[in-house]
Amino acid sequence: MVDNHQSEQTESKPLTTELEVLAHEATAEHTEPSSEFTSNQQHEIAQPAPSETSAQTEQPAAVAVAAESAEEPDYDAADFAEALANFDREQAADAAAAQSLTAEEVIVTGTVVKITDKHVVVDIGLKSEGLIPLEQVLDIHGQPKFQAGDQVEVVVEREEQEGGYLVSYEKALRHKVWDKLEAAANEKTPVKGMVLSRVKGGLTVDIGIKAFLPGSQVEIRPVRNLDGYIGTEIEVRVIKLNKKRGNVVISRKELLEEEQNAKKSVTLATLEEGSVLTGTVKNLTDYGAFVDLGGLDGLLHITDMSWGRLTHPRDLVNVGDEIQVKVLKFDKDKQRVSLGFKQLTPDPWLDATERYPIGAQVRGRVLSVTDYGAFVELEQGIEGLVHVSEMTWSKRMKHPSKLVKPGDEVDTIILSVNPNDRRISLGMKQLQENPWEQLEDKYPTGAVIEGRVRNLTDFGAFIEIEDGIDGLVHVSNLSWTKRIKHPSEVLKKGEKVKAVVLGVEPENRRLSLGVKQLQPDVWDTFFAQHRVGDVIKGKVLRTAQFGAFVEIAEGVEGLCHVSEAVDESNTPVKLEVGDEHEFRIVKMNQDEKKVGLSIRAVGEEASRAEVESYKDRDHKSSSSSSSSGTTLGDLINWKRSEFGE
Repeated sequence: MVDNHQSEQTESKPLTTELEVLAHEATAEHTEPSSEFTSNQQHEIAQPAPSETSAQTEQPAAVAVAAESAEEPDYDAADFAEALANFDREQAADAAAAQSLTAEEVIVTGTVVKITDKHVVVDIGLKSEGLIPLEQVLDIHGQPKFQAGDQVEVVVEREEQEGGYLVSYEKALRHKVWDKLEAAANEKTPVKGMVLSRVKGGLTVDIGIKAFLPGSQVEIRPVRNLDGYIGTEIEVRVIKLNKKRGNVVISRKELLEEEQNAKKSVTLATLEEGSVLTGTVKNLTDYGAFVDLGGLDGLLHITDMSWGRLTHPRDLVNVGDEIQVKVLKFDKDKQRVSLGFKQLTPDPWLDATERYPIGAQVRGRVLSVTDYGAFVELEQGIEGLVHVSEMTWSKRMKHPSKLVKPGDEVDTIILSVNPNDRRISLGMKQLQENPWEQLEDKYPTGAVIEGRVRNLTDFGAFIEIEDGIDGLVHVSNLSWTKRIKHPSEVLKKGEKVKAVVLGVEPENRRLSLGVKQLQPDVWDTFFAQHRVGDVIKGKVLRTAQFGAFVEIAEGVEGLCHVSEAVDESNTPVKLEVGDEHEFRIVKMNQDEKKVGLSIRAVGEEASRAEVESYKDRDHKSSSSSSSSGTTLGDLINWKRSEFGE
């Protein structure tokens, strides 16, 4: 029993010795996790060896029974130690390999296992898998470039605490293309790249690796919208490299400037005033367009773009258009070029009079509408104005936009042509029937019409008798008898009224109406019923220094001059407003509607009547003596006897 026990102990010694050797080797290879693992395993395995030996010595039968009951393989301590040693060696080798890859940034090829929302998981041949940050492998559309099973080259950066190795796809690309980029930078060779995205201050461009293109290096002139370059392939030059940081800065502007300078030299050598060139529109402004003639920009001013009127250069050209232009002026010292486009065609105004005779009907397109009319383009470079007064026969149109709008095709009549001022007057209403031409036949003088009061002014009222036809009732034609200061005293806007046609002037588009003419003229009636010498009763309406105005019939006034306002004794009679007196008509003028009145004549006529009455009585009493004459004394005696004196 003692010999067996000693022999078993002797067999267990090599296990401890071998583990110690493995631990020493792992430590020498700087694999600290494997060393700790080996030491712990050594301690755990070496410690129970005596007890196991003692147990085997004391109870060999029990151990055999337990092994048989569990039906487990019969591993001895040597096999276990060997397996543990192999595991430690693998761990140490894996750690050493990872450390070597990390330190030297060696490019390794891995296989994509899967893609998560943050990483691309790659099998790189180590115990743990590599993790590529997802943003490193996205294309311009934001989709991963790889799928499960694809081969991908990466550089191992470090081991992550939560497990796995952080690997870089971008570093692998840099290592592969770095030598090429250094050569391109040194030799100033252009490289092609795809614009991936916009970043702060510029663009990210894939030239084999991600490079930064500053916004100031995109074009020769500043660019406002960089988003338009995303997804396009461009040619650039490497202007800055930092291998340690992995930064690459590129420029497109340098290539464009070199290309422009090369073209510019050729253009300057052949450019001269009067030559016709083909250029590309590069930029538009309010005052014109800049045209690239081949490395040299020329200004095409808006006034030299068309013989007609342009509101903006974009009405004729757009950025990117290729157009032919004529060199109008070239300053070689300042390298300034003035260009013309309209000069390539004859001036259409030179024979405008022959091509557009007065009275001809032409069709055109409305270019613009203003408060005073509409401009109509008859052809390229020729436009005419339809004045608002020539658009319709109606006077009620408030604005030309009620009839036409820009872009409308309209028929017009040529009214006048002035080539020197480059003006053509057009008419639209001339193509319509003139309602005023038939107005005299339709509404003869004296006809009674009915219409609606459309507007009231200080001088009268406008009455619409049909669509577009208004007649004017002057304030003086509103009443025979009243002095009307404003038509609103008699009429209201919108009401229907009757009126008499007083006159029609088609050439002036005037229709005169009267309201008072619906009633008989009180003056005509007065003159028909009275004569000079009639004595009438009147009422003083108003007074003046030269006399008084007296109402002698409704709506009829007469004037009693101060020289006629005296009684039979030649004493002045004071006339006050409201006083009533008898007046004799001493003057009548029917055309001027004037009546002259006199108080003096009333007294004088009474004296004559008395004389005639006395003479008639005396004639009856004596047949012959009356012929001898009547004295003033006789008359006085007669009057005394008449009144009982």
